[in-house]
Amino acid sequence: MKVTIGIPCYNAARWLRQCIQSALDQHGVEPEIIVVDDGSTDESATIARGFGDRVKIIDGDRSGANHGRNLILKAATGDWVQYLDADDYLEPAKVATQLRETNAGADADVIYSPVWVETWTSTGSSRVPSESSPTSDIYTQWIRWHIPQTGGCLWRREALEQVGGWKEDQPCCQEHELYLRSLESGLRFVFAPTPGAVYRLWSEQTLCRRDPLLVIRVRTRLMDALHDFLSRKGLFTETHRREIGRVCFEMARTRARYDLPGAAAYLRERKQKGLISVRGPAAPKTYRIAYTLLGFTAAEKLARVLR
Repeated sequence: MKVTIGIPCYNAARWLRQCIQSALDQHGVEPEIIVVDDGSTDESATIARGFGDRVKIIDGDRSGANHGRNLILKAATGDWVQYLDADDYLEPAKVATQLRETNAGADADVIYSPVWVETWTSTGSSRVPSESSPTSDIYTQWIRWHIPQTGGCLWRREALEQVGGWKEDQPCCQEHELYLRSLESGLRFVFAPTPGAVYRLWSEQTLCRRDPLLVIRVRTRLMDALHDFLSRKGLFTETHRREIGRVCFEMARTRARYDLPGAAAYLRERKQKGLISVRGPAAPKTYRIAYTLLGFTAAEKLARVLR
């Protein structure tokens, strides 16, 4: 089976050779490798071209990763599309294992698996599998952010084309916006349990880490969009409400580190919608007591003192 492995790249020379080689090393399938170099100023383009005709190179124009992913989709000829960020890599059996575990994707438009989260520090690296909850319904998995990072999925090419590909002006949470749109369009998500993509955490300069307040705004809009969709369809459950409320409470606490008045206003707005649940890792017992007795703002001030 032919599988397109698409790699958008900008200034990733440090990692790109391993990334491309891991794509070429996929066994049990016929890999088609497409690299979009988005105007790199380092040696990325030279490294990619060093693989010769085994890799198709598309020159981008600094239009961003999602534009590059759409260029890959337009050029792809595989039945399935595997996206791979240029600083990540695949284990050799990643694609073949996902297909084997899902009857070659016979009933799937999206095959998804946990990814290995590989964290790099000055003293070395370690990795753990990403969180997953496959026994929960797919909407709860999306709310929990348990549908994985980009490399963990295989997309049926025709299905991805059907939903319009990647949203090019999406500032963050890019794969989760695509997952939501795909769920709204009725694409079939099928879980394969074995992790095979490696998501490398090595920099604090990614947008999600650099601007957590932007992530909160965007993720909240996506949560509201899912809430509205499920409500219209008569599918919204108390489990969905509880899980959205837990995530929104976690985001309120995160926002409080940077903007306590804004976090308090956010919490009030979420409570008015019935979308706050004081539970989960962000609400240990001692914090819940302070929150109940003193309210959110005072509980956050007390938490700062005790950190």
